[in-house]
Amino acid sequence: MKIYIDGKYYEEGKAKISVFDHGLLYGDGIFEGIRAYNGRVFKLREHIDRLFCSAKAILLTIPMEHAEVMQTVVATCRRNKIRDGYIRLVVTRGVGTLGLNPNTCKRPSIIVIAGKIQLYPPEYYQRGLEIITVPTVRNLHSALNPAIKSLNYLNNILAKIEANNGGCEEAVMLNSEGFVAECTGDNLFILKGDQLITPPLTAGALYGITRGVVIEMGKAAGMSVAESNLTRYDLFNADECFLTGTGAELIPVVKIDGRVIGSGNPGPVTKSLVQKYHALTKISGEPIYGP
Repeated sequence: MKIYIDGKYYEEGKAKISVFDHGLLYGDGIFEGIRAYNGRVFKLREHIDRLFCSAKAILLTIPMEHAEVMQTVVATCRRNKIRDGYIRLVVTRGVGTLGLNPNTCKRPSIIVIAGKIQLYPPEYYQRGLEIITVPTVRNLHSALNPAIKSLNYLNNILAKIEANNGGCEEAVMLNSEGFVAECTGDNLFILKGDQLITPPLTAGALYGITRGVVIEMGKAAGMSVAESNLTRYDLFNADECFLTGTGAELIPVVKIDGRVIGSGNPGPVTKSLVQKYHALTKISGEPIYGP
């Protein structure tokens, strides 16, 4: 594997950053997880848009133009002969001192890793996930805004630990008001009647790229799609439930906190959206090897 770091490619064993990089010392940086399908980078422009929004929110100047970042991602995929894979794009604050002050970091670093990912075992996509609600709440907007896709993921990791301790792969995170925010690494949708519902961004949900695709697919299919506050009660009484994310794609949920969701099997609307999503990924995206 060839890993891009600040204009050069390194073998995996030689790809290193300084111990004084504030991305390592303080989680001071941002990232994107991106997928490639069938020789195309899916929703690349949207991912880079979000990267620049995160950078602006933390006053981090990315040392490349938008188009250059896109080209670098595609070039790294090409260098690694990726046709179907996962790309991790990272921008750190760069090398500084042991103090917190970001002004000691003279130049941010850009890292691109193009490889593979397998978040959930294949059988979970067939039979669905069983998940739980965990005590760790989502970050407050007034603390670390969940819309910023930062390198500081301890909030999510603590919730993930609680999920694992409870024997689950994933967990529901609530916000400080008790409304559903999202899961530790995925957005959440429920189907109730003919309405597809997902928590609003103001509840603490990340502006998920896959989330946006599902909203568009639902509307195109003539469904009523809403971004509304949800409680655990709403989840328990949903007809269907599924999670979305770049790594996870769309994965059904069949039980939450011991309550069976719908029939206890992946629902027909979920299955239909999964098929539509897979069809879209096969034909859409930034070409890696030319048009």
